[in-house]
Amino acid sequence: MQITPSVHALKLSFTVPIAPGITLDRFVYSYIIYGETITLIDTGVAGCDLQIFDAIRSAGRDPREINMIILTHSHPDHIGSAEAIRRLTGCIIAAHPAERAWIEDVDQQNRERPVPGFTSMVGGSVQIDRELTDGKLIVPDGNRNLAMTVIHTPGHSKGSISLFMQDQGVLFSGDAIPVPGDLPVYDDAVATVRSIQKLRNHPGIQFLLSAWGEPVRDEEVYPGMDRAVDHLQMIHEAVRSASREGHIDLMALTKSTAASLGLPPQAVNPLLARTFAANLRVRDEMNLPEAAMR
Repeated sequence: MQITPSVHALKLSFTVPIAPGITLDRFVYSYIIYGETITLIDTGVAGCDLQIFDAIRSAGRDPREINMIILTHSHPDHIGSAEAIRRLTGCIIAAHPAERAWIEDVDQQNRERPVPGFTSMVGGSVQIDRELTDGKLIVPDGNRNLAMTVIHTPGHSKGSISLFMQDQGVLFSGDAIPVPGDLPVYDDAVATVRSIQKLRNHPGIQFLLSAWGEPVRDEEVYPGMDRAVDHLQMIHEAVRSASREGHIDLMALTKSTAASLGLPPQAVNPLLARTFAANLRVRDEMNLPEAAMR
């Protein structure tokens, strides 16, 4: 999908094995930026490199032109094909320093944040060549029209980043903005709200390109961020309500909360429990947006 002449969105579908004979259908977006060379934002899971290469060839370019991969964070559906692409192209890998450990040692990530199907989704560890911190400017090929400012947007993970391409009005938000109705995944509920508010205050966004949501443009961009904050507050209230029911076991609370939110039973797993645990840590906060303002 062409967003601008330089920016193309690629929807990568995959399945997550969550139990014997049970899978969860998912998708993630990667973004291809065409300049003199090619910059890739996120890589999907292992095996998505073939879809990415096909898309690049369909655009009349050579996958070996990939000069840089920017990883918005370290989770499997973003780094899964990075090692395979790096092996073919020798490209630069760029990410926030807080994500370095889990990108450079995927076994450590699997131990510290086990998710269903992790080993099948990640092709291998990859070394970071360039650290991306808040405010840093990335200028692919020295082309100012493609320049992107790094925006540190923690919450989903400590080192999650977004990227704003000012000249084209394009915001790449990774997983910083939850999608209402979808599986919520974050490590810090208040930081997630703060990050959305930070992005919400950025003027000039014409295209919102996230990893887990369909591309959004023009008048829907800023209201979409507001809906995401409302969704986070709804999750927070559901977790608070379940905790008042006396659930001591986290997985029992997760099952109860998921049901109240209308999430499918197969979504109840340790990853969702990790998200709800983030809300439990700030259970006494009545309103997440107000907590984020402090």
